[in-house]
Amino acid sequence: MPTTQNLLTEALSSLTGPETRQEAEWLMEAICGITRTRQFSHPHDELSTSHALRFREALQRRLSGEPLAYIIGYRDFWDMRLAITPDVLIPQPDTEVLVEQALKRIPATAEWVIADLGAGSGAVALVLARERPSCHVLATDVSASALKVAAGNRADYKAMNVQLVQTSWLQSVAPGSLDMIVSNPPYIAENDDCLVSGDVSREPRLALSAGPEGLDELNCIIRDSVSSLKTGGWLLVEHGFQQARDVAGLFSQSGYLDIFTIKDFAGNERVTGGRL
Repeated sequence: MPTTQNLLTEALSSLTGPETRQEAEWLMEAICGITRTRQFSHPHDELSTSHALRFREALQRRLSGEPLAYIIGYRDFWDMRLAITPDVLIPQPDTEVLVEQALKRIPATAEWVIADLGAGSGAVALVLARERPSCHVLATDVSASALKVAAGNRADYKAMNVQLVQTSWLQSVAPGSLDMIVSNPPYIAENDDCLVSGDVSREPRLALSAGPEGLDELNCIIRDSVSSLKTGGWLLVEHGFQQARDVAGLFSQSGYLDIFTIKDFAGNERVTGGRL
């Protein structure tokens, strides 16, 4: 019978990248039910033939380029473990910057109406709803499959102040009804090489790419947000690291004030916002 250490060594000899050990351990935990702590403390535990087979099958999927989150079925974001499928983007740490900036502007006891446009798995909407339980969060997405994933995550975290709506951006939102809009929309240029390599190549293209410069959906959201927000309402968006100047310009053209841009954890300009 192979041991935990045997299978981890097998994985480490095959995987490449900066998180090789972590990926091997996450696969072991998700597929075989052996916690990372147990892997470290009992490396000579023997695994059943079926567990070894399932682990090797999962390893081959990863080696073929399938994202780890799709294989193990979850992704950690903020303080949550969210269910993830190939129908949604994989939440990234940089998007936590968007969440942090939104929370800084929402009073702790506010009863705001907030829209998260392109909600996907529900990551952003769920954090805002849980951190500001007096707020009502409208999570919109054009994809019914994505909203099904979000609904499962909403149920897991009992975030009943999140309302899921299948619509394109702000089409179903009443004029002047929102206190804040947040969005991590598609912002990759349609011919960008990153769309055909790495994990991104396996994620839903509709949620990634937006026109020749990646600005089409950002332009739409910024333009249409003006009629949906209350006076003094906030719009915050995530964008590409080379798009900050263009996005800030779109905010200015639409009449936004107090425009700001914040860098992500790698020092790249990632989130821009403004107030009407």
